Amino acid sequence: MQNLQQMYQSKRGSALDALDHLLDGDMIIVPTGVGEPPTLLHALSEQHRRFADIKVAQILAMRKYGYFERECRDHVRHASLFFGGASRTGGQGGWCDFIPNYFSEIPALIERGLMPADVVFAMASPMSPHGWFALSLGTDYTMAAVAKARVVVLEVNTNVPFTHGQCHVHISQVTALVENDDPILEVGLPKIGPVQEAIGALVAEHIEDGSTLQIGYGGIPDAVVMQLTGKRDLGIHTEMIGDGILKLVESGAVNNSRKTLLPGKMVATFALGSRKLYDFMHQNPMLEMHPSNFTNDPYVAGQNDKLVSINASLQVDLLGQCGSESIGHLPYSGTGGQVDFVRAANRSRGGKSFIVLPSTAKDGTVSRIVPILSPGTHATTSKNDVNYVVTEWGVAQLRGKSAKQRAQALIAIAHPDFRPWLREEADKMCVF
Repeated sequence: MQNLQQMYQSKRGSALDALDHLLDGDMIIVPTGVGEPPTLLHALSEQHRRFADIKVAQILAMRKYGYFERECRDHVRHASLFFGGASRTGGQGGWCDFIPNYFSEIPALIERGLMPADVVFAMASPMSPHGWFALSLGTDYTMAAVAKARVVVLEVNTNVPFTHGQCHVHISQVTALVENDDPILEVGLPKIGPVQEAIGALVAEHIEDGSTLQIGYGGIPDAVVMQLTGKRDLGIHTEMIGDGILKLVESGAVNNSRKTLLPGKMVATFALGSRKLYDFMHQNPMLEMHPSNFTNDPYVAGQNDKLVSINASLQVDLLGQCGSESIGHLPYSGTGGQVDFVRAANRSRGGKSFIVLPSTAKDGTVSRIVPILSPGTHATTSKNDVNYVVTEWGVAQLRGKSAKQRAQALIAIAHPDFRPWLREEADKMCVF
């Protein structure tokens, strides 16, 4: 114990001290969402002129760091694995990089050297008596980076939960430590309106007791969650654990008792929610945090019988192709785990995958069900993978259906104002 504490103290220092370990050209790997270490990243932003060609790779950055700005790009710039509100402007403007990926495969990209991982900057729990830290808020691809990196810097925060699972880093693997006691960033549930509620009700009708759930982030997935509190014996195998899932646990709907993979255990790879959620995670034997090549691997996740995946899209064409991550050619988010879990649900015995979206955008002036994806759209989930598509107007089940049957089913759930136009376009394309 004394040796571990001595090792801890020898590696403890300031954020500026930690920056001394960086070399020009390094790729810094940062965990998903609130797993990002703000003290380190703010210091890097403030000191960006010290460096040249450093990249910071992350999924869903939460804060607007200085290196998202155009003038920093030659010194330190963002390499996005999934854009969010903080990084989207730089991605659309072209001064932030974008690395296409499946969430499940990012650890393999790192392990095989296809994506550099020179340095890790990550938020971590306090050290256990045996010298272990938990990367509980963003386990994801960061564990693979820890094994590969030249430098590992942890921002140790007393508010980070210590969780079970494959999310632990030993003090002997750490190059430097920075301490921070600020509260963990809290992210509230998205706003849910009548359209989201209607879609949630339609999806909930198809979810049976004993199902295992993967729930993406957004108003519609959370609207589904809100209507599942009366279900029983649900399980969780997902990428993100949030407050919606916590509500299902508190209602008694989730107990993981009928899961066929890790029964009794709830599995996730990152957390995004409230202080109540983070407290719930701490030392909870029901929850395990694992890397994304476990949580999101379609073969692994598909071992759960009756796996249900619920993910949002921006646009769906009449073949069922989903454009879930861009508006035309402009990047908006990323692939994330959508394809991973659609494929996992397709592998699962009794599994069901749902792509959910409002039928219109821009105050009802634009149809989200379209003849073909808008030019330049980044295709996310393919026509061969998509099963259920749900709008507030109904449910279209596509797998096993012909192109003509798919078009008919999708037009039937489009907004009524756009159905004549869609039929005309389908006829021009010889779909009908």
